[in-house]
Amino acid sequence: MVGIKILFVVLCLHAMLLSMVTEAASGNKVKRIKPPKPVKPIQELLTCKSRKSRCFMKRIKCPVECPKVKPKNPKDKACFLDCYSPKCEAVCKSRKPNCNGPGAACYDPRFIGGDGIVFYFHGKSNQHFSLISDSNLQINARFIGLRPEGRTRDYTWIQALGLKFNHHNFTLEATKTSKWDDNVDHLNLSYDGMELVIPEGHSSEWNSTNGEIQVERTSTTNSLTVHIPDVAEISINVIPVSEEDSKIHNYQIPANDTFAHLEVQFRFLGLSSKVDGILGRTYRPDFENPAKPGVAMAVLGGDDKYKTSSLLATDCALCVFDPNEIKDGDEYPVTDYGMVDCTGGGNEITCKK
Repeated sequence: MVGIKILFVVLCLHAMLLSMVTEAASGNKVKRIKPPKPVKPIQELLTCKSRKSRCFMKRIKCPVECPKVKPKNPKDKACFLDCYSPKCEAVCKSRKPNCNGPGAACYDPRFIGGDGIVFYFHGKSNQHFSLISDSNLQINARFIGLRPEGRTRDYTWIQALGLKFNHHNFTLEATKTSKWDDNVDHLNLSYDGMELVIPEGHSSEWNSTNGEIQVERTSTTNSLTVHIPDVAEISINVIPVSEEDSKIHNYQIPANDTFAHLEVQFRFLGLSSKVDGILGRTYRPDFENPAKPGVAMAVLGGDDKYKTSSLLATDCALCVFDPNEIKDGDEYPVTDYGMVDCTGGGNEITCKK
């Protein structure tokens, strides 16, 4: 009898213990929490305000992939609305120059014309040449370079740009430095003869009093976009000649100079059929480029025709700049070559509209 009672007590204790363990396990169950739904980025709405645009006053939404015109991260692509494209749509675009896109002037120096054809223009060190010359726009470049022993010509790079538009002047130049530092700004700017200082920092910007020109930093240092409404947009980056490039091309860069220079890409919004200049001539509707696609190191001459006496001079043999000239309907719509899809490299670049 005693044994039965003891067995009963043991069974009761076991049942109680099992119940406590079950309750504890039930209380420790991990609840599955549904992850929050991703927040859809707010897509900015853009409006073309140029009366020359077929998209005039249309409200257009930025793509989800690049919802902001000025992204916080300078490496992100920005929303861009081309008011002069046949399609009224916003697209994603890098804010740095595309050296493989039409309107580019990079390297030693290699140009890509408005027709998408690659060509070189060597020029001479410490001289100035007209890149663009139209009735309302003049863009000159100062070339820097060196000529190692045994060379028959200078190695050259674009060190500065001088812009004349209407009755205003704007200059920008890469400053000389013996040691390159990405965190140090190597740009000097001026507007109508006065030094222009734009605080360092991504998206820091400056606008002229009447809105004739806007200058915006596209990274903390050494990158800018210059916008002249209804005339041109210029993306600029300052870089040194790297030791690797110097070895590959045998530039023989000295130890006391990195030859800081510009990478540039132009987008023009209203060139006339009379436009000229090293790069400008390739935008003329009647221009036949002698540098055919696929030709290795195709060089277009014109040193004598496009040389100017200074960075802001308009005295080259083929310069046509005249802000007082009234256009007589000779404008034609320029394709936005800066947005053309270009692939490849070197002399094998192909562009699709």
